[in-house]
Amino acid sequence: MSLNEPTFLFLFLPVLLLLYHAIPRWWAGGPGLRNAVLLLASVVFYFWGGKQFIGVLIGAVLFNYLAALAIERCHDTPDARRLLRLGVGANLAVLVAFKYWRFIAANIAGLLGASQVVATSTPAEPPLLIPLGLSFFTFSAIGYLVDVYGKKVPAERSLWRTSLYLLLFPKIVAGPITRYQELSGQLADRPVTRGLFASGVQRFIIGLAKKTIIASAVGLPADRIFALPTTQLTPSLAWLGLVCYAIQIYFDFSGYTDMAIGAGRMFGFNLPENFNYPYVADSIRDFWRRWHISLSSWLRDYLYVPLGGNRVAPWRAYFNLVTVFVLCGLWHGASWSYIVWGLYFGVFLVLERLGLDDALQKAPRPVRHFYTLAVVFTSWVLFRADTLGDAIGYLGALAGLSGGVGVTDGVGVYIDTMLVLALVAGVVGSMPFVPALIAWRDRRIAAARETGRPAAAFEAAWAAAGVLLLAGLLFAAQMLVAANTYSPFIYRQF
Repeated sequence: MSLNEPTFLFLFLPVLLLLYHAIPRWWAGGPGLRNAVLLLASVVFYFWGGKQFIGVLIGAVLFNYLAALAIERCHDTPDARRLLRLGVGANLAVLVAFKYWRFIAANIAGLLGASQVVATSTPAEPPLLIPLGLSFFTFSAIGYLVDVYGKKVPAERSLWRTSLYLLLFPKIVAGPITRYQELSGQLADRPVTRGLFASGVQRFIIGLAKKTIIASAVGLPADRIFALPTTQLTPSLAWLGLVCYAIQIYFDFSGYTDMAIGAGRMFGFNLPENFNYPYVADSIRDFWRRWHISLSSWLRDYLYVPLGGNRVAPWRAYFNLVTVFVLCGLWHGASWSYIVWGLYFGVFLVLERLGLDDALQKAPRPVRHFYTLAVVFTSWVLFRADTLGDAIGYLGALAGLSGGVGVTDGVGVYIDTMLVLALVAGVVGSMPFVPALIAWRDRRIAAARETGRPAAAFEAAWAAAGVLLLAGLLFAAQMLVAANTYSPFIYRQF
């Protein structure tokens, strides 16, 4: 079940909200019963999308609960470190077993010179099935164990609250990667004020609109263009596909984050932000401060810093940085394309530290922005292409080296009114116009109050316009969902 499917939108979420909020919070057993309803709903949500892995999920939750308690009991002894290694190793072992074993086996076979034998003696394997949101679950669990070991947080004594932290349904599919300390104060009990609930509804609708109105509209031509043979790609067609995909992946993933944060707020949870207008960044370092913030900060705190961070010799710090981003690429999938994608970003981050960033800071902002978009958009070819060969061919098509003439598939085949509107909305929505507009509103209201002028009419008009806009977005999104134009979230596969 995905957050943009009719089953979730019109059955699961409304029923759960009714059951959850029908339980009085002021009642002595209210908070506990609310948690039980939410935990049961999270298990049902997971079971719906991966019932064959429910045993793995329950076992992983129980293991991490017991491992954290054991680590805490052994604080300040050598056993604590051994238990931490066992806990981290076990979580990684599950991740490797489900997500990477085919990739590892194929590469070992290749190194042993048996790749041709394997390819000709075994039938085509079915698509690899992995537990839903396994990578996000694993990183949350590892971070929890490391923080308990480092005495940053106490081990959670309640198995049910530990389960709720690891399984909370809005974030289990595609994050954001939440740390225990971010939710620990909210697990036992949390108020759901009218303002928090309203902001959750607003955020959820915005995320749904991002996904259904923009990401899905540009995703269809992106998929079709990337599926074409290189010989059929003209530069204009290749660029159209790349721009569509760049908008798709941002609005698809940030749309999911908005929906997850919104759904969390409806139940009193404040989940961390995951995006901050990454396409306005003026360096690759700045880009990774804005893109998938929960992942980049997790890699920094739980991998880069333990490796030595900036406290080691410069060459070692550069090596650590590249290593972290190679693993970042591998986290996204068992493919050499993802590994090269991570290596690509790692190299540019090293180059910026070696002096490229200093040179960029002397350049006009449009130049810095162009450099960042050029690097990021090139990376999306590596990320989207099925193989490295396909990525190289697509990059050649962008440069006009493919020889494609566009006889059967030209740009005109894909351009229509809906796509143009989606592209325009994507470009505008990628820039921080909304925060600037809100800041302007706040300044105008503050100025009016300082001078004693009435601002109630302006505030009422602003609120009414916001409600009408949200209602329009919700209606349009629901119509598209009802028409079966929804599609799974890209990061669901990770």
